[in-house]
Amino acid sequence: MRDYREFYIDGQWVRPKGAREAEVINPATEKIVGLISLGTEEHVDLAVRAARRAFDGWSRTSKDQRLELLEQVCRAFESKLDEIAEAITEEMGAPLVQLALPLQAPAGLGHFLTAASILRDYDFEESLGTTRVVREPAGVCGLITPWNWPLNQIAAKVAPALAAGCTMVLKPSEIAPFSAYLLARIFDEVGVPPGVFNLVNGDGPGVGAPLAAHPEVDLVSFTGSTRAGTLVSTAAAPTVKRVALELGGKSANIILDDADLEIAVKHGVRTMMLNTGQSCNAPSRMLVPLSKLDEVERLAEHFCKEIVVGDPMHSDTNIGPLASGMQYEKVQDCIRQGVAEGAKLICGGLGRPNGLESGYFAQPTIFSAVDKQMYIAREEIFGPVLCIMPYGDENEAIQIANDSCYGLSGYVSSGSLERARNVAKQLRTGAVHLNGAALDFTAPFGGYKQSGNGREWGKYGFEEFLEIKAVMGYEES
Repeated sequence: MRDYREFYIDGQWVRPKGAREAEVINPATEKIVGLISLGTEEHVDLAVRAARRAFDGWSRTSKDQRLELLEQVCRAFESKLDEIAEAITEEMGAPLVQLALPLQAPAGLGHFLTAASILRDYDFEESLGTTRVVREPAGVCGLITPWNWPLNQIAAKVAPALAAGCTMVLKPSEIAPFSAYLLARIFDEVGVPPGVFNLVNGDGPGVGAPLAAHPEVDLVSFTGSTRAGTLVSTAAAPTVKRVALELGGKSANIILDDADLEIAVKHGVRTMMLNTGQSCNAPSRMLVPLSKLDEVERLAEHFCKEIVVGDPMHSDTNIGPLASGMQYEKVQDCIRQGVAEGAKLICGGLGRPNGLESGYFAQPTIFSAVDKQMYIAREEIFGPVLCIMPYGDENEAIQIANDSCYGLSGYVSSGSLERARNVAKQLRTGAVHLNGAALDFTAPFGGYKQSGNGREWGKYGFEEFLEIKAVMGYEES
């Protein structure tokens, strides 16, 4: 049982007065594995004021000073990767050997390494004639993060904010708070100055809303659902603070008629099911030529049935449970809706996989002959559910892909790289993966339309935490 009821405020671990306790549930066992405190507006205010006091000093540190601290964080982080991976498995169910150790935990480290690399070579000033343009820290940042890739999404905000010279208050998900707590311990151990980083646990109404609304917060960076993102924007609006949003997705995976079908379908199924389908950029709509639909269905069913669902502590487990009981019920409702609307069920379906009597385990599920107007084709399910959608020609595939309120990511497979590039240019999404290309920590991550605004990762994410000042007459004419 982990006792993580303290908050980290102004460089101190403090037991918050007046806070309610909340249980943290291991989704694989449905057992209580930890306790946290749920903060209030008062705790948010304490943390924000600590960040405000720290801002003047931290924002004036040199590039070398911040770089040295980031490098210390990276070394400490790397030494604790196993511990962090185990915490992620326990809090949200990522399979330890196949996901938490090789991907979830190292992704967090990757953002710190990337932030240090960018800071090392970044030029904060440039001359335009007699004007000097200066990039300065944005200020006190409110960071609100989700449970699906918990430390990855924390690090994608915290690392560039630190590098830029900002101070911050982090509200991680109350469903998966363990890895955030371990990161705060790392910061405490390496000597991050008091008030630069603050951690307040809590839920959206109790901590997220007052953090977004606080007049001393200059910037809010939020990752989560589109519904919650609109609430954050509304709370932030009266103080006209900057808001960066990384929200939902319903990404299309276009398999063109000249693609290697077996490779493309295998990659599409496995990428969709990774992390139990709980990724905002998951390729949840597989668009395939109508003439090849039967073959695609056969291949998709074959690769889906190869997936091992089970105890995330077992080395042969590919996907674990959904992160919570609430998420499990949502996914079950979506599967029911797909069946009711007449989609063709290829594999999976309602209920747990055979042999799993407890835990929030869902069956990897594939629907085919999905029409673009169906609920499962339009809504972000956030579970291991793939929709196969046939198209007539390339233009129709692009039209179907863009017919979504979301625009986070896209995928294109083709035997011709030039053809794949041409399709990518026509997709209204913040990212496109060609022929199975992996994510890139130095590339911008973010979406069009209701998938959000602003960008994370790499130089683009770093610059989200900078303000731009023009000093005219700075240079001699």
